[in-house]
Amino acid sequence: MRDLQHRLVALGVTTGDDDNGVYGPGTASAVRAFQERRGLRVDGVCGAHTWGALVEAGWRLGDRPLFLTTPLLRGDDVAELQRRLGGLGFDAGRVDGIFGPRTERALTDFQRNGGLVTDSICGPSTLLALSRLGATGSGDGAAQASGSIASVRERERHRRRPPSLAGRTIAVGEAGGLDALVRAVSSAITAAGGTPVLVQHPDESAQAAQANAIEADAFVGFSVAGADDGLTGCVTAYYRSPSGWESPEGRRLAEVMQCALVPVLGATDAGTRGMAVPVLRETRMPAVLAELGAPAVVVARIGDLAGAITSALRQWADHASTGS
Repeated sequence: MRDLQHRLVALGVTTGDDDNGVYGPGTASAVRAFQERRGLRVDGVCGAHTWGALVEAGWRLGDRPLFLTTPLLRGDDVAELQRRLGGLGFDAGRVDGIFGPRTERALTDFQRNGGLVTDSICGPSTLLALSRLGATGSGDGAAQASGSIASVRERERHRRRPPSLAGRTIAVGEAGGLDALVRAVSSAITAAGGTPVLVQHPDESAQAAQANAIEADAFVGFSVAGADDGLTGCVTAYYRSPSGWESPEGRRLAEVMQCALVPVLGATDAGTRGMAVPVLRETRMPAVLAELGAPAVVVARIGDLAGAITSALRQWADHASTGS
């Protein structure tokens, strides 16, 4: 408990009047503020994902050597390295704060081009070279999202795919309780010429791993509000890092999906939202997660929802031919 409070305070989030080691209202409020800041689900509970995010947020570039290992290194230091490499034209992939094979390749390419020892380790000499080149990775998040090499590559991959839903592989995910919906969506995608693959697992990271394994063109996930969530509207989320980098095609798919879902559900339009929950962060393709609101409404309108979701996917895929 003390460690939690100390980490929150170090990140500039006050725990109020709570005594040291006491999880009171002030600490719960601080956890909610941190969750909101990091794009997590806001519930005031420090579970595994929130604790992991707290640990990651404490790392600064230069605190430790960065290299490819198992398990993969995660942290804000990795995200900063990815931003710096991307700003210099080396494709480290999306800014997700996970040191994977693509980040290693980008780092090695940078070292080779800079005349450094190509050991694929981000240590003092590599950091010095990055600093000399003025690669700070700072700046407006929207500008990073639109101008980074990862964003350009994502758009280009999308445009090179078939200019329709036909020929595209779509991962359709849910964590439990929506089997009827995802099967209806799967049938509708098949009828439209697409190739759906169901990725059903209570662990969002497992869903992401399955979608990555099949190299899906997009991931669409669904959930409903629990009895205590208090959510009456519909919201569709896409990947946005805490530093401001976002998936351009994920955002566009979320916007199209939200417009399609709201009229069918008859729900309040809660808009789209950039988030960094595991299933959005860890997928390697444009991904969205739609929170559909009340379960009873979803069950009653499964057929219409499947049609609307497929229509949204068609519209998103058609973007490849229009370039708009």
